[in-house]
Formats: sequence, structure tokens, C-alpha cells
Amino acid sequence: MAIKRVKPTSQGRRAQEFSTFEEITKSKPEKSLIKIIKKTGGRNTHGRITCRHRGGGHKQFCRIIDFKRDKDNIPARVAAIEYDPSRSARIALLNYADGEKRYIILPTKLSVGDTVMSGKDAEIRSGNALPLALIPLGTQIHNIELQIGKGGQLVKSAGTYAQLMAKEGRYATVKLPSGEVRLVLQTCKATIGQIGNTDHENVSLGKAGRKRMLGIRPSVRGVVMNPVDHPMGGGEGRSSGGRHPCSPWGQPAKGYRTRKRKPSDQMIVKRRTT
Repeated sequence: MAIKRVKPTSQGRRAQEFSTFEEITKSKPEKSLIKIIKKTGGRNTHGRITCRHRGGGHKQFCRIIDFKRDKDNIPARVAAIEYDPSRSARIALLNYADGEKRYIILPTKLSVGDTVMSGKDAEIRSGNALPLALIPLGTQIHNIELQIGKGGQLVKSAGTYAQLMAKEGRYATVKLPSGEVRLVLQTCKATIGQIGNTDHENVSLGKAGRKRMLGIRPSVRGVVMNPVDHPMGGGEGRSSGGRHPCSPWGQPAKGYRTRKRKPSDQMIVKRRTT
């Protein structure tokens, strides 16, 4: 999980950085655990763009990841470590004792040949999934459920982890990577350990073409548009916009709170640091 730099044979190559992929042990995905998702290009069923700057990109198979970890008390062996184009983390192929195969997100300190298990009888070891009530305080965790049996919804990207801070009554206090402190039911499951591929944040794409391969199209600045296209457009010569940064529809872009009130807000003990 190191970063590799290349010789600066061109300006595009000068800033390029790659993962070494040294932890990958299998190049092709398990056929029974992939599905094809049709690309939308950011368009809805009427063909109108609802999410800008999307389109193109390399073809990808979607890997079906087991976020629920609901095969309790059945040991599984890590058969392979694979690349997943849909996420920043690596994935591990598990072969369960009953013959079933599943993918999970690969945590650190887990390698091919190791055994993992989920359920109340599982040990406190990287890759095992347990209810929060059975996990010791201070433990690093990821793939945390918010609703019992729904599957992990929090902390699923490369290099991240949450920390179990306290337990009181029905709830456990969890500190998330953003700095937010949140209450989660102790009956919800979480997986032990930090997610692997910790160097992902240090990778530099280096050129626009790699961004296009990810399916991300160019974005045009509002200040260079005409007034009919953007609130910040127009003006004689080079203009700085003349107003606070905003979207094409006038919504402020910096510091404006857009989050709606949700029932789950009462579970937030401390807001994330900004």
C-alpha cells in the first residue's frame, strides 16, 4: 500500500502518482459476486441532467459487498485481496465454512489465509464483526450500522476508522472520522479495525485524463459564463463575480447550511469540526 512516482517524461506524468497494488492477490473478480449497473451520465428518467459533471468513464463491474455481516458464528477464510473500482478501499474475498463466498471491505492487519467471523462469539480481532455492546472502549471500528440489520452505513472509505468512546444505557458513543460524536444503539454491529489502503489520500491523479476515466467531466466556472447562465456571470473584462459564490440557481456555496432537520439529529452529541 505504497505510492509510486513515475519519471516526468511529460507534464502530465510529472505530478502523477499511483498505488503499487502490492497487496492485490487476484486480478479478476468472483463472477457470482458482480453485477452490471447502467451508467446514467447524471440524467434522470426524463433525460434531464440532475447531477452535473458526470459522464463517460471506464467500464466497471460492481462488486456486491457484504455490509450486513449476518453470517453469525460461521468462520470464513480470506481467500484473496482484490481491487474494487467503485471504492477507495480494497476488498477481501471470504470463503465461509459452509461453502458460501462474500466480499468485505479489507481492514489493516488482515491478509490472505486469516480467519474472520461475525456474531457475539467472535474475538476482538481485525475483520471480525460484533455488536457494539461487546466491543471494548477505545477500540477502532468501521462499517458501523445505524439500524439493526440494515448493514454498515458509517466509516467505509480507505484509511478511516471510528472510535468507541463510551456506553450508557441502550446507546454507545462513537467518535467518527469527521470529528462528530454520535450515539448508536449498542445492538448495532460494527467491524473491528481500521480500513486499509491508508495511502489513498496521498495519490495525485496528475492529469485531467485520469479524472475523466473516473467518470467526472469538467466543470466551468460561473464567473466566465454569461448572466443568462449563471448569477456570477457577465461583466466587462475579467470580473470576480460581484457577489458571494453560489450555484447556478443562486444557492450560496460556502458556509451555507443545507442539511435538513432529521429525526437522527437528536443522536448527535457533538457536531463535526468545520
